[in-house]
Amino acid sequence: MQSLAMIENWPVPTAAAAVVRADGTVAGTHGPTAHRFPLASVTKPLAAYAALVAYEEGAVELDEPAGPEGSTVRHLLAHTSGLAFDEHRVMAPPGNRRLYSNAGFEVLGDHIAKATEIPFAEYVRQAVLEPLGMTATTLDGSPAKDGVSTVDDLARFAAEVQAPRLLDPRTVAAAQTVVHPGLKGVLPGYGHQNPNDWGLGFEIRDSKSPHWTGAASSPATFGHFGQSGTFLWVDPAAGAACVALTDRAFGPWAVEVWPAFTDAVLAELAG
Repeated sequence: MQSLAMIENWPVPTAAAAVVRADGTVAGTHGPTAHRFPLASVTKPLAAYAALVAYEEGAVELDEPAGPEGSTVRHLLAHTSGLAFDEHRVMAPPGNRRLYSNAGFEVLGDHIAKATEIPFAEYVRQAVLEPLGMTATTLDGSPAKDGVSTVDDLARFAAEVQAPRLLDPRTVAAAQTVVHPGLKGVLPGYGHQNPNDWGLGFEIRDSKSPHWTGAASSPATFGHFGQSGTFLWVDPAAGAACVALTDRAFGPWAVEVWPAFTDAVLAELAG
């Protein structure tokens, strides 16, 4: 795909990208796709997927208590537990506001580790990484932000999310459906959004503006971006997903180049 070559003009030391169709075939790649990059918050969809495996295995229920009083596994996955961004401090009642929370994902990891009697990083490896052949991916540290992976591995994950083998497709459909519709909140790097829609571990584009995806991205687009200059989106309307990993921290450069890149990818897919 010619559009992927746009990453060569990004102001970053290293970048790699891939587009994966809904049937799992790779439409194109560019750059060092086997290079390992810190994922930052693109770790969260991997952690969320493992949490959904734990749910399907019966280790946890989505509506069982977890985190602050009144909060559940579902609240933690959807950033509605009320926990602060990076502190284990309650800022709001559960279900009341969309408070994007690394702490919430750390509490979630601890909860699943206790329920399964397996350290969460090892559970992610057994539940998601190993079955998908994601051999270059590791999660040592916070389930919110400490994953390291490659474009090749995340392309496998993008294929899984579009045509699930590890989970019931209905569970994945629920993960990309808005949990607690209508809640306001801050999308990190993009300011206040009303509504600030999320599913279970995946951000949902809907009508957010500004946004890190493209003007041509469908409202159904879901995914995540990371402060390490990384993103993964899935656009069901386009029948494709895109992964881009860099080694430059997110900033104004990404706000400028990512949407145009996404629009070019979508145009090439449609053309």
